[in-house]
Amino acid sequence: MIDVTLQNFEAEVITASKSVPVLVDFWATWCGPCKVIGPLLEKLETQYGGRFKLVKIDSDQEQQLAAAFGIRSIPTCILLMNGQPVDGFMGALPEGKIKEFLDKHLPPAPEAEEEFAEDEELPGDAGSRLEKLQHAVATDPANDDARFEYVKNLLLAGRTDDAKVAFAPVIGKAPAVRRFDSLQRWMDALDFAQGSAPSAMADLDAKIAANRRDFDARYGKARLLMAQQQWTQAMDELLEILMRDKSWNEDLARKTFIAILDIIEPPKPKVAEGQIPPDDPTVATYRRRLSSVVLS
Repeated sequence: MIDVTLQNFEAEVITASKSVPVLVDFWATWCGPCKVIGPLLEKLETQYGGRFKLVKIDSDQEQQLAAAFGIRSIPTCILLMNGQPVDGFMGALPEGKIKEFLDKHLPPAPEAEEEFAEDEELPGDAGSRLEKLQHAVATDPANDDARFEYVKNLLLAGRTDDAKVAFAPVIGKAPAVRRFDSLQRWMDALDFAQGSAPSAMADLDAKIAANRRDFDARYGKARLLMAQQQWTQAMDELLEILMRDKSWNEDLARKTFIAILDIIEPPKPKVAEGQIPPDDPTVATYRRRLSSVVLS
């Protein structure tokens, strides 16, 4: 989820929609239904695994953009593809109706995605899973879901150099494909940690103790925690920034928080037809905490 203004509208919406469908959520801080549908849209963006990009526009702050789209009530969502609006809906629709809307327009999920979910259910089989993912990428280099899982699993295994090699063919997609952007942020954190002194964590803690609004120190600590795969601790540190300054450093804390959610969310477990798989409790908790802070 990205906050869009007139300044970044062209890049984040028009240009991005030429690579991936972009869903624009027009909202306002005073709008009760907006606070209902906002977390649902963020949840679905994650569930759909990069098949669409969610952006939010504050209709009060960005009246020129709201007028350009003819927004008369909020929440209103507009879907853009190839630089043009193709459909939309108004009001806080239930999750099932939003999925129907998305499924009508978005390309289907790759068939390989279910295979990866099955692999995740096999405990202690990381080596076999990596082999299958490597084969999937080699067989279909355009399969972004397979590549995301392959690079992610390489990083989890500590094979950073191999991960960077596997990521190289899609590095240009990172600005437009959120899950690739998430991997890029993780690899940047690993590089940051590798270049830091052994005392870096203690030094950053000392700076934070001296000034709780030292956001650079807090962000540096969050990156070190990411490198150590201490995910919840890293998100806690990012929330400390967001609670004090939601848009600090061009939304850097929020974007990094979302990257961690992308990384730690496990594949959905299989359920009976017609049932909705449960959310991972840690991901669900931290997604709610983020929404609470951002929309407060």
